Amino acid sequence: MRYVIIGSGNISNTYINAINALESSTVVGCISRSGRAPSANSALPVWSELNRVEPAFDAVIVATPNGEHHKGVLAAATTGKHVLVEKPLDISLAAIDKAIAACNNAGVTLAVAFQHRTAPDNQTIKTLLEQNAFGRVFAVDLAAKFYRPQAYYDSGDYRGGYSIDGGGPFMQQASHNLDLYAWFFGVPQTVVSMLDTFNHKMEAEDHGAALFRHGNGMIGSVVASTVAKPGFSARMEIHTEKGSITLIDDFITEWHIEGIANPQNTQYSSQHDGATSAAVTDTRAHQAIVQNFEAVVNSGGTPIASGKSARKTTELILAIYAANQRTEKIIEPRN
Repeated sequence: MRYVIIGSGNISNTYINAINALESSTVVGCISRSGRAPSANSALPVWSELNRVEPAFDAVIVATPNGEHHKGVLAAATTGKHVLVEKPLDISLAAIDKAIAACNNAGVTLAVAFQHRTAPDNQTIKTLLEQNAFGRVFAVDLAAKFYRPQAYYDSGDYRGGYSIDGGGPFMQQASHNLDLYAWFFGVPQTVVSMLDTFNHKMEAEDHGAALFRHGNGMIGSVVASTVAKPGFSARMEIHTEKGSITLIDDFITEWHIEGIANPQNTQYSSQHDGATSAAVTDTRAHQAIVQNFEAVVNSGGTPIASGKSARKTTELILAIYAANQRTEKIIEPRN
């Protein structure tokens, strides 16, 4: 497939490197407001708008800041091109619904780069959950304790704000982890949260915690941070009727399930964890999400992270932010 990338920032380099590793695919151009090509391919032709692109192309990759994603999707749908969007799909449900509707009306594929879904152990857990192989799942604890220096937030005026980034680590760095939570267990009925900004000069939170209650009674918890120096691997603990599982950076590290052998698969043994840096050097997970996207475009079906599915992740994140705004002091301090 032939791609045009909208955006020329750091994440565009990841997609160029991932697509370069696929024999049958190529990037033919870039849309950039700055007029600069991505550093991974400085010779790439650059245009200011998608409808001005000269060579033939099949699909668009949207790699702009979070709050601009829907604009790239709408541009792709208008030109009748399939579109793969960097996570999250967008930062508001209204923008997401417009993007989904535009692609449905144009008859083009819409997929979102929640590439952690492609990790073999995550796919195995998803399948076993769908088969009810664990019995009742009653508790899930997720920790995404990452670190970003102030220089990261200073590198762009929009970073760490609500209008474009959509928030702090819950919307940005931990969105992959929250996506897995929503993909595995769905969106909870009740959310409470406490968020704050502790050690960065930024508008949004740099650390927080949320507690969930699902319709089936399951209790979930999540901590997301970019102030947990020096940065730690993401961890998910799943507690079920038949035992417990621990996933660290998408790998099964502990398996205590009665009657089922440990299905651990170390295919992505050096996958980017995001704990200390946004830079991606190992692009295999991105290659996998691109390959899934191309398979759906060529043969039909539903992407592993469709627009409808990715909407649930933003819905969960927005619920966390809304719950924080409702928090009231209910315990008075005592002398």
